Amino acid sequence: MLDADTLAAALPTWCAGVHRAAPELNELDGRLGDADLGATLDKCATLVEQALPDMTGAPLDAMLRRCAQACAKASGSSFGTLLTVALMTAAKRCTGVAALDRPALAALLGEIGETLAARGGANLGDKTVLDSLHAVRQALAEAPDGTPLRPVACAAAQDALDRFRDRPNRIGRARMFADKTIGMDDPGMVALLRMAEAL
Repeated sequence: MLDADTLAAALPTWCAGVHRAAPELNELDGRLGDADLGATLDKCATLVEQALPDMTGAPLDAMLRRCAQACAKASGSSFGTLLTVALMTAAKRCTGVAALDRPALAALLGEIGETLAARGGANLGDKTVLDSLHAVRQALAEAPDGTPLRPVACAAAQDALDRFRDRPNRIGRARMFADKTIGMDDPGMVALLRMAEAL
């Protein structure tokens, strides 16, 4: 179940997890791109932390929108833009909604995936964060009622990372390296796993 209180409690730990993961994500991104993924997400986390006082007592959609606005101020990798779009999509979906149960969360992740695919041009199977999102959405949709969702999400994100490791990246700067990306983890997929672990 995701409601305003749950999100308020989760955001500080999410920010801390992103800060911890930043060096790893920069290193991974440096193999395939500009080495700025970790720095961008680190700045997103800092800006969200600065916005936390403004979210006190706010409804769920307003909190998500404020997070999106904070992340929009961080310049850098395209992943930062995708995170902003994902949060804004979630905010719109949650307008007038006090809480999301497990099926609603899965549906939201599906909607976010479709929005990101349209925005970034990636497809499932391209070895991107979309593949991890799809795996998490499917796992949440199939989880029995009452199941703790964080372990389900983390396991699904890890499984996607493992399944795609030996495939080539097919979009973005990484596609230029083609077969050299086989055996390497996609930085965006790792970022999603680290964010899930931090919740």
